[in-house]
Amino acid sequence: MFALKPPLTSYRFRALLTTLLGWLTLSGHSVASEVEHHYFPSPTLGHDYPYSVYLPDHYDTQTTHTYPVVYMLHGSFGTDRDWVSRGNLQQVTDRLIRAGHIPPAVFIMPGSRSWWVDGHNEPARSAFFNDLMPHVEATYRVGQARHYRGVAGLSAGGYGALNFALERPDLFAAVAALSPASYVPLPPGNSSAWRHPAFIDAQGQFDRELWETLNYTAYLEAYRLRVTPRGTEAEGDLPPVPLYISAGRSDVYDAEFHARQLRQAMERIQPNDVRLDLYPGGHTWQVWRASLPAALNFLFQYVGQPSEVAVQETIEQQIQEEREETQRPGEESSTSSEAVSG
Repeated sequence: MFALKPPLTSYRFRALLTTLLGWLTLSGHSVASEVEHHYFPSPTLGHDYPYSVYLPDHYDTQTTHTYPVVYMLHGSFGTDRDWVSRGNLQQVTDRLIRAGHIPPAVFIMPGSRSWWVDGHNEPARSAFFNDLMPHVEATYRVGQARHYRGVAGLSAGGYGALNFALERPDLFAAVAALSPASYVPLPPGNSSAWRHPAFIDAQGQFDRELWETLNYTAYLEAYRLRVTPRGTEAEGDLPPVPLYISAGRSDVYDAEFHARQLRQAMERIQPNDVRLDLYPGGHTWQVWRASLPAALNFLFQYVGQPSEVAVQETIEQQIQEEREETQRPGEESSTSSEAVSG
């Protein structure tokens, strides 16, 4: 009788497995971001507001650090988990942070039953501004100045993100709209907007007037006045909100056409602050996943970067402190006394 020796390949397999497990352990320590799912009571909605949050590696240990924050809006009939489960947001963000392309940041992915508007089913826009943003800024270590915030979305979420930035350019440093469902003058016949509760009135009909009232075209003139310097004391006091747009060339909702319309309208206001990328594909997650890295790289050229106003205020504060330093009362009396005695 003799004992069978394990084949040599089993040792190689074990060695390979050990090496692989070790590599996975080390790589897990290199980027250990977290995604959490939460609710909080929303007075505006009258029910709990769901959201998911991406927290970068070492978030809990950096007690004094202020993070940029980007709000990521989902599409029609979507949920707060779509960007992570279908859009690969966590993996893409981890990779971009690890490569140094974007800074560590917090991503908030809210959930909404509406089209990000105060529609017929719920006041989603008001809940976003009045409830969600204050909750986030009270709960997480994110900046509360304009240059710390960005907003992005896909399809109906792109519609919402664009509207938020145009309505409140004082709140956001940049915006990204992926295949935005910002159709002018009305949605195409196959769009889910025609059956979405946000736009269905009490008679069960699509509310055309509400669509036109809430679409981005309704915000353009007021936005232009706020961000366009006019050489007077009443000139626009805000820089434009740079806009990234993407769309699939085979989109069944003709998103490329509407994206080009949007770019044309925005370039008349801010010709140097609009970018449009076109991708092969339709109105699908394949296109949105493909365009996400470019969208985030674009956003973080502005989000988390000190604004010109903030830089100027810092410079002026330093100048003022230097003046105060050189004009202390004791030093002034000493100088006066030397001048008299001389």
